Amino acid sequence: MRRWLIAGGGGMLGLDLQDRLRRDGEQVTALARRDLDVTDAAAVRAALDQARPDVVVNCAAWTAVDAAETHEADALAVNGGGPANLSAACLSAAGARLVQLSTDYVFDGTALQPYAEDAVPAPRTAYGRTKLAGEQAVLGQLPDAGYVLRTAWLYGARGANFVRTMIRLERLRPELDVVDDQHGQPTWTVDVAGQIIALIQREAAPGVYHATSSGQTTWCGLAREIFRLLGADPARVRAVPSSAMDRSAPRPAYTVLGHDGWSKAGIESIGDWQQSLGRAFPALAAAETGEAGAAGAAAAPQPPDLTGSARQPGGSPA
Repeated sequence: MRRWLIAGGGGMLGLDLQDRLRRDGEQVTALARRDLDVTDAAAVRAALDQARPDVVVNCAAWTAVDAAETHEADALAVNGGGPANLSAACLSAAGARLVQLSTDYVFDGTALQPYAEDAVPAPRTAYGRTKLAGEQAVLGQLPDAGYVLRTAWLYGARGANFVRTMIRLERLRPELDVVDDQHGQPTWTVDVAGQIIALIQREAAPGVYHATSSGQTTWCGLAREIFRLLGADPARVRAVPSSAMDRSAPRPAYTVLGHDGWSKAGIESIGDWQQSLGRAFPALAAAETGEAGAAGAAAAPQPPDLTGSARQPGGSPA
């Protein structure tokens, strides 16, 4: 049995990782943001001293992509300083390994084929720059015990994300406008949790891994698949260009990630995105329906806004 500490344990991925680890009989200390501020080096050291973990997983992150453009220093404190603090604490905790979650936003999105794990990062946004700083802190301080897992387009049953938003808006809107010129890989948090555990169980070599589903689609393609799974007409989702969306931070046009690192480690990569979405969908739909029902019971009924189409920029970065 290993001892695990999860920073950011109250988030969508952190919750799914906790569940999987506890089912496997592992000892888990999960600390939400209110329990551990990763920007506080002393608090981080104290948390590791108390938990004495064999493995630390950092799910804590500033993920507000547009807000990071005007608050880059704040985002850097969390996304760069947090991993640096955790790395330093792991160094003093002999044998502790650190798994750092990162993002496709470390790339500029101009590639024509999937980005390999060793592709040179070139972030175009403040968010991407701060996440790259976190990667560099972990790999620089823990060359023999640090893992960087880049993921993207995450969805899960316990958190706000694009898939749940589409499930909700399908009931409220006759048509939706969704961007169709950004290409990526929708990825279920349960699958990412499985990859994290496999890395540690197999004692894979430290370094960079890409924890995204196989295949690729666009946000519009994803929305249409969600409608299909709901039994709704996918044609109600209308394709629009990114230029139709008013966003402070540019979205990368192509951040499909390659998965060669898994085969080198003898670990199977995550499967096709449509198959994973199909497996996840019952829980996602139930969660969204349940929360909508609870909200409706607590407030007076409000008519849906049908004056225009929903405009979704696409996705929740890691």
